[in-house]
Amino acid sequence: MTVTTFSELELDESLLEALQNKGFTRPTAIQAAAIPPALEGRDVLGSAPTGTGKTAAYLLPVLQHLIDFPRKKSGPPRILILTPTRELAVQVAEHARELAANTHLDIATITGGVAYMNHAEVFSENQDIVVATTGRLMQYIKEENFDCRAVETLILDEADRMLELGFAQDIEHIAGETRWRKQTMLFSATLEGDAIKDFAERLLEEPVEVSATPSTRERKKIHQWYYRADNYEHKFELLKHVLKQDDTTRTIIFVRKRERVHELAAQLRSAGIDNCYLEGDMPQVKRTEGIKRLTEGRVNVLVATDVAARGIDIPEVSHVINFDMPRSGDTYLHRIGRTGRAGLKGTAISLVEAHDYLLLQKVGRYIEEPVKARVIDELRPTTRPPSEKMTGKPSKKVLAKREEQKQKDKEKPRVKKRHRDAKNIGKRRKPSGTTATSAKEE
Repeated sequence: MTVTTFSELELDESLLEALQNKGFTRPTAIQAAAIPPALEGRDVLGSAPTGTGKTAAYLLPVLQHLIDFPRKKSGPPRILILTPTRELAVQVAEHARELAANTHLDIATITGGVAYMNHAEVFSENQDIVVATTGRLMQYIKEENFDCRAVETLILDEADRMLELGFAQDIEHIAGETRWRKQTMLFSATLEGDAIKDFAERLLEEPVEVSATPSTRERKKIHQWYYRADNYEHKFELLKHVLKQDDTTRTIIFVRKRERVHELAAQLRSAGIDNCYLEGDMPQVKRTEGIKRLTEGRVNVLVATDVAARGIDIPEVSHVINFDMPRSGDTYLHRIGRTGRAGLKGTAISLVEAHDYLLLQKVGRYIEEPVKARVIDELRPTTRPPSEKMTGKPSKKVLAKREEQKQKDKEKPRVKKRHRDAKNIGKRRKPSGTTATSAKEE
């Protein structure tokens, strides 16, 4: 059964009213897939990029659970949500408060960069939901300041990012501390790779696996195209042109490496375009200041890597620019999902050099539609576009050879391949007694 409205999910009136106040009229693909099994108490393994409504997909079921089964007296947290960054923890907690606005549920955060005294009330007062960063929570658990025994649901948001940051052991320790829980939900931008799958297997029990890329309807809110660049210098000129347009009001520029962040940010400043940047291993104070400068409108351009930009929610992003093409389709969706949010339209532009064409084709196959090319008249490329051989599309000759080989393989007798047959056993010896027997026969 396809869920088309929130009322079909049999959510409490207080939650439906909060959704209406936020302007949410129908569930997104990930919400429609994840909420029903989560409401049944099943473990959920979810894959969804940024901008798909992932946060509400796990918040609504746990809020409904707390409403359905209120506790008789105050106590420690019943829902624990782990996030990789302080910014994401704050955003998730704020989102939870908005959805729980018409209830009496209490929501708190535990993050780094905050003095112990500010967290003391979280330990002493009643809390229904706690959103925490892994490192700081581990510190409080070791100091026996945080009680995990009442946790009924453990939620891991952006689990792939937490693994990248090296928190796997800490998370498993926290999972052990919450071993009396009844439900676990794990959400990740991607479920590709053995690391995340093995990690999920250790924490979840017979999970319902859900994945959702943005629907065609949601993607149409984001206009996507690419400009072909002759070289780096040409690409930078294209970037400057886009940033100087009147409709480019708030932009995130994605690059692949930390070194490129500094290089590009400095070049933009030299060109008279003020900007801020985010990179991995950046001190929290500098991260917060950079994001604040952008959201307050003191600068309109942010340069970032994929890793550094994880877990930040910047409103009203008009443009996402792929200065460096992402290496995978899900990373592309994760990037462009930062624009076209909250009912607004957005623009995603990729700047593509010749060596990026295979990645461009890969993205097109992943989103099941080609990214179209555009040209700026005064900055037209002078080189020819790559031939079909460079686009990753096999020629007719290659396809014919592959088909021929398939037919040959089908016609071959199927002989069982044994490991022992593949060994280099050398020259076989003659059976013992052969010479003597031959002599007797003579």
